[in-house]
Amino acid sequence: QVQLVESGGGLVQAGGSLRLSCAASRNIFSINAMGWYRQAPGKQREWVASVTLSGTTNYANSVKARFTISRDSAKNTVYLQMNSLKPEDTAVYSCYADWGTSRYWGQGTQVTVSS
Repeated sequence: QVQLVESGGGLVQAGGSLRLSCAASRNIFSINAMGWYRQAPGKQREWVASVTLSGTTNYANSVKARFTISRDSAKNTVYLQMNSLKPEDTAVYSCYADWGTSRYWGQGTQVTVSS
C-alpha cells in the first residue's frame, strides 16, 4: 500500500502562488505515476496534472502554463507549484499514486483563492 500526505494548501489572493506537497510512504521509483485532482464545491472532480515514472508530465488545459508538477525522489515527494492563481482554482486538491494495479489517495488539502 501507499500512504499519501498532502500539505501546502491555504488562502491566497488572486495572482498569488502556492506550492502543494504530497509525501509518499514508499519510494516513488516504485510508483507508476502520481498526480493531482481537484474538486470545487458543487462541481465534478477534475484531473489537474500528473508525472510518470519516466518523468513525463501532463496538465489540464485549465492550468497549463500556470502550474508545474515535479518530484523529489530523495524525499519521496511530489510537488504542485501553482502560480497566477485565479478564484476558479479554489478547490480541495487531492494527490494520487498509481502503484501496481491500484490507485491510492491522500486526504486532500484546501486551496482558496480570493478575488
